[in-house]
Formats: sequence, structure tokens, C-alpha cells
Amino acid sequence: MDKSVKKKRYKKKVVDFLDKHAKSIFKRRILAKRLHIPNKQYQDFKRLLDTLVDQGIIQRYKGHRYGKMKKDNIVSGTLDVKTEGFGFLKRDDGGEDIFISQRNMGPALHKDRVEVNLWAVPKHKGKLCEGRVLKVLERYHKRIVGIFTEGGKFHYVIPDDLKISQDILITEDNRAQAKPGQKVVVELEPRKDMRTPLQGRVVNIIGYPEDKGVDVDSIIYDMGIRFSFPDAVKQEAKKITGKISEEEYKKRLDLRGKLIFTIDPEDAKDYDDAVSLERSDRGNFLLGVHIADVSHWVQANSHIDQEALERGNSVYLVDRVIPMLPEQISNHICSLQQGEDRLCYSVFMEVNPEGEVIHYDFKESIINSTYRFSYKEVQKILDEQKRHSSSAIQKKGQTYSDTVVRTMIDMYHVKLILKEKWRQKGLIDFTTLEPEVLLDSDGKPYDIKAREFFDSNEIIESFMLLANRTVAGHIQKIRETKEGKFPFVYRIHEKPDREKITELRRFVEVLGYEFNVGKRVKSKNFQRLIQQVKGTEHEYLVENIALRSMMKAKYSKANPGHFGLGFTHYTHFTSPIRRYADLTVHRLLKFYCGYADDPPVFPASLSEICKTTTEREITAESAERESIKAKQVQFMANKIGQEFSGIISGIVPFGLFVEIPEYLIEGLIAIRDLYDDYYVHDEDHYCLIGEKRGKVFRIGDPVRVRLKRVLLEMRKIDFDIVFE
Repeated sequence: MDKSVKKKRYKKKVVDFLDKHAKSIFKRRILAKRLHIPNKQYQDFKRLLDTLVDQGIIQRYKGHRYGKMKKDNIVSGTLDVKTEGFGFLKRDDGGEDIFISQRNMGPALHKDRVEVNLWAVPKHKGKLCEGRVLKVLERYHKRIVGIFTEGGKFHYVIPDDLKISQDILITEDNRAQAKPGQKVVVELEPRKDMRTPLQGRVVNIIGYPEDKGVDVDSIIYDMGIRFSFPDAVKQEAKKITGKISEEEYKKRLDLRGKLIFTIDPEDAKDYDDAVSLERSDRGNFLLGVHIADVSHWVQANSHIDQEALERGNSVYLVDRVIPMLPEQISNHICSLQQGEDRLCYSVFMEVNPEGEVIHYDFKESIINSTYRFSYKEVQKILDEQKRHSSSAIQKKGQTYSDTVVRTMIDMYHVKLILKEKWRQKGLIDFTTLEPEVLLDSDGKPYDIKAREFFDSNEIIESFMLLANRTVAGHIQKIRETKEGKFPFVYRIHEKPDREKITELRRFVEVLGYEFNVGKRVKSKNFQRLIQQVKGTEHEYLVENIALRSMMKAKYSKANPGHFGLGFTHYTHFTSPIRRYADLTVHRLLKFYCGYADDPPVFPASLSEICKTTTEREITAESAERESIKAKQVQFMANKIGQEFSGIISGIVPFGLFVEIPEYLIEGLIAIRDLYDDYYVHDEDHYCLIGEKRGKVFRIGDPVRVRLKRVLLEMRKIDFDIVFE
């Protein structure tokens, strides 16, 4: 009998038999016996069973037992692979995670959307269900970054991502002139199952790891960030001249005679917000927040608009910015540059001495920014005012008038009023430190320090929060009168998960702090915790852990409020140059306020826009973190053997994570390198305990460490403990 005919016949026999005995499962040998499979064909029969399992036709259980495929045992989700090789399925339906062993990954890779067959239900409470990947629904990694290595008949690429544990085979025809040791981008070829090795072709050569910018380029490619604009976008952008028509001048509110200025970081190139402040006759403050009118220049559903949605936001990496919009738009036409007429969408808010907005208005406007201030410059003006009675202050050969200085002082006072009001309402005022990496002309780090944060930063932050809240509040108001119509994009932050709250409480209690949460979690609970740790050695550590315990803020059509800010309604309106969500809000608000006759036509539904912009934001934040980490590791590479003072920032079964506060750099002390004793992980008390000597390492403890090893490609640092 022809082999393929025999295989089909055996396949039918297996499926028919298991369908007939749908409530039973059979060991492999028993199944072969019941189906009268000859011994000499048993190996072929075993392979057939594996194939039927791979195809999702029958189900395999532990102990090489087989049964009918049960549809209610099939779930889908996203695969989260750990560096140890195993992984977990994050279910689409929000159910409990499913454990996937390395041997049951099938053809799937980290972050793939997959279909999984549940085949082992736990007998003991606290254990996870186990599953096996049936098929890949959506491949996350279309391309992979790694080091090209030359071989004999086959070459291969070692992936940078430690969660992709297999090398990728590259034939000679597919190497694209890559040289040994170079970083390359590989496009994966389709893969049937785990037994088939990963194969691909080199589609881009990034360069040698030590070349300038290659470390950050690798992150950009690895995360699939779009860094060059398609030709259609470039051509469309060229047609936008930025010239303001006479008709536009006439129909807009002309604010060119007002004192309006920008306050941004020193190295900023795109200025999408400017501010103004005056006192009213009633003793209130008239605050103006003027936002670049990107929606005037970028038409909805144009090539530029579609590309902007694909990008979701600008990406701010350690050594560069990848803009959401072409540079001539983001850095010139829409950027609120000093001394240039620019189109804006302005929010005017009358704020009383108690910090309440008693009146507001939205206007299409034209401004001409009087000054371009940096945060440092504004801070110096504020500091000088505290030291001198004269209100006129001279900086860099320029004397700022009494009006400018008084406006700055008023802005500072409005900021204080707003922040205090919001704190009373539940604002959680985190002050986590951010590393600032200083690079030389070759892109190499020569220093790392905590980024400076001034009162002037808080002025702009507070004004933007107020503008965003005012816009969202306006929409909420008109929706209430129109029976829920007027769909919108909100910025939401849901309450933390109860399990994470319990974990945070256990953690801080070990450090000696109280974190009492009743039946309803409130932002004020977090406020009290942050106040307890202010100024202590644990401040930075506890704030970081508290942040991690919270849900991730996201964009949504629904409005459950913003937990972290303590706001019942909030949106993003103030950065349309660098966030697509803000550009969407501008278009919707213009239509609802009567500045547009027809509703905007977007490249996708509002639900899709919310989903895409949230996903792109997560990717951008991850890329920023990894780019900083790459430079941090590079900075430490020539310090092998040096000693540092650190703080234990994390304890896991395999060791201690230690942070060096001086550089905000974290590394690992492997438990095997704690050679003075045998240490056991006490999960409940967040510590390692020596069995013989009783020495204890706790979260938050100061330690002295020696730099042992720097793994540049993995962006990891290893320390040794310095025993006294």
C-alpha cells in the first residue's frame, strides 16, 4: 500500500476511534494496540500522533496519552517567554495565565499571538494550568536583530533578545554580504514546528557593535520602530509650505501682541505648547495654553496622517528623536518658534485663588512667541527674584522686564495653588529619578547623572494637566446633555489590581512602613505612603515599586477616570506634534466646538486609534529604557574591578539586584557568588538568609559591590559582593 494512503487511513482510524471514545484518553501503546497497528509500524504511528497534535486534530495529555480535541480546552492569547526558556500565555479573555514549558512552545516565539490547548489542570491550589501551543495566530517578530556568525554549509545569527533562545540559520545565498561579528536584521521564514530550526535571510546590515549608534540602531530595528518616512509621505510633506493665508489671519483670534512664551528642555526642537498668564479685574488668573494647530496642516486620513497613526508617537531615545511627523512639519511649520507667526488651538481658563476654573473657552488663534525659555532659565529667574527685590532681571545680556518676571512669579504661584488642590483630591505626586546620559561626539557615554527637575518643570506640567482636564471636562459636560453622544479619546488610569496592592503592602511593611488599604483602593492611600518615605533612604525604591504595582495608563473611548491624578476625567490635548492621540482630540474638539462642519474621517475607528496609540506608547517607552540601559552598560565597561556603594533593589531566588544610586544603574549579584554561606530565598520577607551564619540580605539594605562583568550585547551588569 502507498505510504501516503496508509497514513491517511491510519489518521482516519485514530480520529474516528477517539471521537467514538470522546470521554476517554489512551496511552500511546494502548491506542496502537486497540487500532491493531503492527509493531514494525509503531514508530511511524508515533510520528503520526505528533503530527495530529501539531495540527490541533487530537489532544495530547501528560504521560503520552491522547484523546479527542475538546474545543473548550483551546484558548488564545499572547506568549510571554522568560529567559529560562519557559513562558506564560496572557489570555485574550483575561483569564489566569497558562504555563507553557519550553518543549510545548511549538513554533511560537516571544510575544506571538497563539492558540493553546490546555492539557494539564492543576490538582493543587496556586498552581497554573499547563498548555501546549497549537498554532501561531499572529507572528510578532517578523524580523530579528542579532550577530552574524560564519559557519560551513550554513551560517547563523545569534539573536540579541535572550527570550529567543534559538539561533537563526542563514544559507550562503541569504547572507547579503554580512560579515562575521556584524549586527544584522534577519527576516524569518515560515516555520512549521519546533523540530524545524529557525531560518531566515539577512535584509539589513546595521554594522559592528562598537560602531557609533549601532547599539541604539539595534534597539530600533528589534522593536520594529519606523524611522524613515515612505516616499508618499515625503512628497505630501513637501507640498505643505506653512504659509498662513490672509483668510486664516482674519478668522482667527490674533494674540500676536500678547506676552506668550515657550518653556522647554534646552535641547528641544519641537515646541508644541506655549503659555500666557494675566491677572483679571476680579483678582483671578487668566491662563492661556496655546497648542500648535497640527490639524490645520495635516489633513485627516492623508498619507502623513496614516503614517502618524502607524507611529503613534515620537520616540525619544538616548541619542536621537524619531519623530511622528516629518521634520519640516514637527520642527518648523508647527513648532512654536520664537518670533514666528504660528497657528494654535488655545484654551483660556480663568482660575480663581482656590485653583478652580470658573470659566473657560477654546479658540483657533495665531500667536508669535515672545521668548523661548528653557527650564533652567526660568528657574534662574525664579531664584533671582527670591534673592533680589528688583523685579527686572538681567540674563545673558538681556534684561527681562518687570512684566516678564512678574508673570513668571504668578505662574509659580498658580502652580502651587493647583498642585495643592489636586493633592487634596488625590493626586499621587511621584518624584522618581530619571537617568540623564551625557554622550561625547562619538556617541559614547562620559557621565550619567539624575536628570534635574525644577519648579519650572512643574509649572508647565501643571498648566498642561489643567488644559487636558478642562478639555475632557468640556466633553463630559456636553455628552451628559446629548445622551452619551460625542465619542472621544480619554487618557485613563484604572485602579490597581487587588493582588498587586496586597503584594505592595507586604513589601513596604517589611521595610517598616504602613500601607493600609480598605475595601476600596484610593489614590490617597498611595499619597500617604509616598509621604512616609519622603527623604528616607527608601524613597526612590518604594516609589518605583509603588509605580510598578499600578495599572498602565492608556487611551480609551470609555472614561473610568484617572486614578493616579485623582481626576474623574482626563485626556491628552497638549502635544499633537508628538502624540497621535492629541491630534485626534484636536480634530474631535474642533468639530464639537463648531470649527469644522463635518466630522473628521480618521484612518481607523476611535477604538483602533486608542489601541494602536497605547501599544506604540508602550513600545516607545521600552525602546527609551533599553537605549539608556545600552549606554549605562557601555559606561560601566571600563570599570571592571571597581567598587561602588549600592542599595539592594530586588531579591529573587537566583540572587540580588543592586542599584548604584550615583549612576542609577542596576546589576545582579548571582546567588552562587555569595560564597560565604548557602543562602535561601525567603519570599514572604523579601530577603536571602544564610543557613549557617544567619546573615540576611534585605530589600533596601546598603551594600558594597565590585563590578565583575559587563555583558554589552545583553545590556546586563554583574556584581560581586564585597564582604567586610
